[in-house]
Amino acid sequence: MSEEKALFDLLRQTSDGAVVDAIEHLVHDGTDRDLCRVNVLDFAARTGLDVEPAIAAFLHAARIGLFDLSWNMLCPGCGGVLEAGATLKTFEHDKYDCALCSAAYEPTLDEMVEVTFTISPRIRRIAAHDPDTLPYLEYCRQIFWGSGVDLPDNIEEKFDDFTLEALELPPGEKALVSLQLPAEFIIVFDPVTHATQFVDVKGEPTKERQALTLVFNESRAATGTVELRPGPLRLTLENRTRRRTLPAVWVANHTLHEMIGRRKPFLTAKRLLTNQTFRDIYRTDTLDVDQRLKITSLTFLFTDLKGSTELYERVGDLVAYELVRQHFSVLYQIVASEAGAVVKTIGDAVMATFPTPDRAMSAALRMREAMQGINGERGNEDLLLKIGIHEGPCLAVTFNDRQDYFGQTVNMAARVQGLATDRAIFVTRSIVDNAGASAVLRDHGLDPIEKRAALRGITDDAVVFEIG
Repeated sequence: MSEEKALFDLLRQTSDGAVVDAIEHLVHDGTDRDLCRVNVLDFAARTGLDVEPAIAAFLHAARIGLFDLSWNMLCPGCGGVLEAGATLKTFEHDKYDCALCSAAYEPTLDEMVEVTFTISPRIRRIAAHDPDTLPYLEYCRQIFWGSGVDLPDNIEEKFDDFTLEALELPPGEKALVSLQLPAEFIIVFDPVTHATQFVDVKGEPTKERQALTLVFNESRAATGTVELRPGPLRLTLENRTRRRTLPAVWVANHTLHEMIGRRKPFLTAKRLLTNQTFRDIYRTDTLDVDQRLKITSLTFLFTDLKGSTELYERVGDLVAYELVRQHFSVLYQIVASEAGAVVKTIGDAVMATFPTPDRAMSAALRMREAMQGINGERGNEDLLLKIGIHEGPCLAVTFNDRQDYFGQTVNMAARVQGLATDRAIFVTRSIVDNAGASAVLRDHGLDPIEKRAALRGITDDAVVFEIG
């Protein structure tokens, strides 16, 4: 039996069969480009598969060695990959500079870090495993830009519309390029080193030859702008790195801006961190102890069983333990099915995260219904679940050897849960103001009731909403 077949047989034991079939077809029949930095959301959409099982299958496939998982720090402006690594531990900087956009960005896990999957060279070798062998356009497409940039099929024609010159420059080599500069804003850009030189071409045309030199080296120099006049230019390009470079001269016209402005959904680090399969598989292998990565919006759901101490006294330890274990099992299943993840349990309480408020709201309503179903089967009210939900910014951290979250949003969610009684779900304004969560409530015929409440550790009274 071949290694590939053995790995796919193993993958079928943990993943959805239809998804595994689609992945196997991709590995056998996909082009090299198809197997480089696979965008799982796009893959699921093209194959007609549900997204969550697809994410889970690719995570399992990476864990057993079919694919290599990569975390890529993206520029939110142009979609270029600023840095890539096998774990989030790669990202240690407080800000990331994009030379092409001439901008600096504070890293966040919401839309700046994508997660992609590239076929392992043990299974099938593709050109992107040796990126310095890729042609110029394919290097830009497969290596420089992230999977969220929706590059057109006729990319060659698009590049022709804004490219004045493009060349391959081996290590230690120098090239002289003669150009006729139009009265446009010009960008000299190398996607390998990310070195960028802006040229603002304006003023009266000249017949005298102008000169410009750009040196590529191992350190990324700050982006600069020079002013030149329309007319002839002698451009000197020198490669002082140990790799080949791919410098090109672009006109910053509408075609360029329109091409890199096209976007499609991609798997973000935030979404993966709040995925139950990821947490189960990778556990602590995510962040360093001293790392603090920002998430601008994450939804937290806290639950707790009302009167669990009295439950143990009333029905006995063994029966109570089985009931609580059943309750945890149901909650885990619901959280995972709503694209969430259980961060931790504290006694009989659960802390879970969701990428969006509507997912958390759906989970909360399903949890409440599930507990009612269990109580109905037993003919009592032993399991009464108190639920609180809040959304906002937070920090992803490692705490007590596990990936966790820190910040006022987490504290607020826990305090809101403390307000809940028997069946009521308490949420904050950020939840009820969310269009998706509001739609979920309307579908269930529920109207939130506004209240003011004092929350421990919160200075002012807070506006909360009770969902009865």
